[in-house]
Amino acid sequence: MLLSSLRTTFFCGCRRVGNGFQHSSRSPQLRQWLVRRGQSTITAEAGASSAQAAATVPNAATNRIVGRWLLGCSGLVVGAVVLGGVTRLTESGLSMVDWHLVREMKPPQSQAEWEAEFSKYQQFPEFKIMNHDMTLPEFKFIFYMEWGHRMWGRLVGLAYILPTMYFWKKGYFTRSMKGKVLGLCGFVFFQGLLGWYMVKSGLEEKPESYDIPRVSQYRLSAHLGSALLLYCASLWTGLTLLLPVSKMAETKHLTQLRRFAKGTGGLVFLTALSGAFVAGLDAGLVYNSFPKMGDRWIPDDLLAFSPSLKNFFENPTTVQFDHRILGISTVTAITGLYLFSRRMVLPRRARIAISLLAAMAYGQVALGISTLLLYVPTPLAATHQSGSVALLSLAIWVLAELRKMPK
Repeated sequence: MLLSSLRTTFFCGCRRVGNGFQHSSRSPQLRQWLVRRGQSTITAEAGASSAQAAATVPNAATNRIVGRWLLGCSGLVVGAVVLGGVTRLTESGLSMVDWHLVREMKPPQSQAEWEAEFSKYQQFPEFKIMNHDMTLPEFKFIFYMEWGHRMWGRLVGLAYILPTMYFWKKGYFTRSMKGKVLGLCGFVFFQGLLGWYMVKSGLEEKPESYDIPRVSQYRLSAHLGSALLLYCASLWTGLTLLLPVSKMAETKHLTQLRRFAKGTGGLVFLTALSGAFVAGLDAGLVYNSFPKMGDRWIPDDLLAFSPSLKNFFENPTTVQFDHRILGISTVTAITGLYLFSRRMVLPRRARIAISLLAAMAYGQVALGISTLLLYVPTPLAATHQSGSVALLSLAIWVLAELRKMPK
């Protein structure tokens, strides 16, 4: 009996408690309190997640910052290439006969310092053979040209290295981007060393040679080629961070267009690089006629050197002939790329990039022919050299617009 009474009392108590809880949960005050409590909890969690997302780097905002920085660096590299071309055209590159990272940043100030610098220059072949009647004011002009080029190179180095340190500390780089920017900074350092290595080749005494003193065309081509590689890498990386990937249906024709664009870009680069051999050998000063070279399509001295392979790098006639062939091949390839792209449905930016590439190609050909026929005037030759960089820039843009969606 006692056990039965305890069981009845326990169940009745549980029922009353349950009924009381249900009754209280139906009250509007409790329901409102529960709703407010839930809303505040959700808001707090959402705010915490938003703050966490904002604090995560790298993100879209930091990618835009890094992309713009790299585009700015590539612009400085263009300035160095153009200034280097003008320095060579004005025959100023051998005016500074030594190299010091910090000490040469301050040019001569007093008359005595200028005379001491001029005296050092007089000890080298360029003065003895070419400029033996040069005056001090004339020397100052070529000195400042080379000094400006070297200082611009130091500016390029600082523009790469200092922001890299800052962005690295802020966490703006992904793991892959860290490797890329380290490679770019290392390439800038290598470019500086290669520049001095190039200049040294023009300061060496060559008793067996009766030619005018000039830097090695091989070293000049390596110096220009490395600058163009640095520029292309910076521009490509910057554009891929700033330009969203175009959504295009993957078709056979699109794959062919990408391959065509890559081959055309490589041809543009090779043509620009061949221009360094033309500049290094002053090959633009021979056969100043077009389309024929003199009275012949193929000149008699095309393979005058022995062995034959030597002609392609040391014979001014062959070097100019090669540059002509590469230029014509490049404009033909770009024309084909343009016509092939017209048969496809492409995003607006990609169509604009290809059209500008085609227009620039024909403009560059006109500049090259004019430079040749007018016997290489400095302003026109410098514009032609700058045009090669502009053409390469447009080729990189086309490739960036046609790149595949990341998986």
